[in-house]
Amino acid sequence: MKIYTKTGDRGMTSLIGGERVFKSDERVEAYGTVDELTAFTALLADELRADATAAAYVDDLNRILSRLMSVEAMLATGTSGSDKVAPLPAEAVSWLEERIDAMQSTLTPIDKFTLPGGHRSVSLSHVCRTVCRRAERAALRADARYGVDPTALMWLNRLSDYFYTLGRALTAHYGVEETLWIP
Repeated sequence: MKIYTKTGDRGMTSLIGGERVFKSDERVEAYGTVDELTAFTALLADELRADATAAAYVDDLNRILSRLMSVEAMLATGTSGSDKVAPLPAEAVSWLEERIDAMQSTLTPIDKFTLPGGHRSVSLSHVCRTVCRRAERAALRADARYGVDPTALMWLNRLSDYFYTLGRALTAHYGVEETLWIP
């Protein structure tokens, strides 16, 4: 099977279920941005995998990667493909909340925003956070026009909070200075 099909040469693509849409469709933008987030999340996991003391974070990210693929599939579903993709279970949101709470319980409370940096893994976590926020905005645009599983929208919102908290946790993990934004 060839990797190229030439069916997208005129700006069209197929959603799950076979519906043909323009590549500028809100659903394509949303699942494309989640796909970008998936790649950055995998890069962060690869970065952390080299550190045996970060294994719990890698486990979290592997679970998140699987969920990202589910969200991507939900966003890529056309009108006739809704029965082909399972919705995201509500426990996916509560699991993220539990992980955020667990990390936050070990961190020094702050009352200012954190600036990214100090360690490559910290910076990658913030890249994931910002791409996640963009994915959430794209999913909300798709939701306004076509409808998106509400759990997937909540999950994307929590996921950006997870990446922010992970950045702080990795700052502590690697013993680098956390830089707070002081305007």
